[in-house]
Amino acid sequence: MVDTGDTAPDFTAPLATGDVDSFTLSDRLADDAPIVLAFFPGAFTGVCTDEMCTFQDRLSAFEDVDASVYGVSRDSPFSLNEFRDQNDLEFGLISDFNKEIIDDYGIAMDFDDLGVYGVAKRSVFVVNADGEVTYAWVSDDPGVEPDYDEVEAAVEDAA
Repeated sequence: MVDTGDTAPDFTAPLATGDVDSFTLSDRLADDAPIVLAFFPGAFTGVCTDEMCTFQDRLSAFEDVDASVYGVSRDSPFSLNEFRDQNDLEFGLISDFNKEIIDDYGIAMDFDDLGVYGVAKRSVFVVNADGEVTYAWVSDDPGVEPDYDEVEAAVEDAA
């Protein structure tokens, strides 16, 4: 699992922004860092919706230090665009439809009783302009949200 001090695994994936663009982490570091990667198990579920809406509600605090927030899930970019629309999210959502990013970050989780495998554990990583992970939080309990104040403080430290 990726941890604080590690180099963030680079990736290229579809980015839902209303349209579907391509997102490459290493290409975004110079302009967007620090970058918050907020992994969530699935769009349109209660806790995930609450989490993404809380990031939206606090978006100005991240923008004040020139940080960028991106949600990441296994949902398709088309589903993520609908999720963005329904929740008025202003930040992009990265589609890890093929589970490559989740595997590279070591945060895959299964819901055996539901027959759902390989979704992201609820996790937050802050990546600085050098590509270093300066903050890592991973929950084994999908019902627990991150400490948003802690994430904001980590972003301020990385800025």
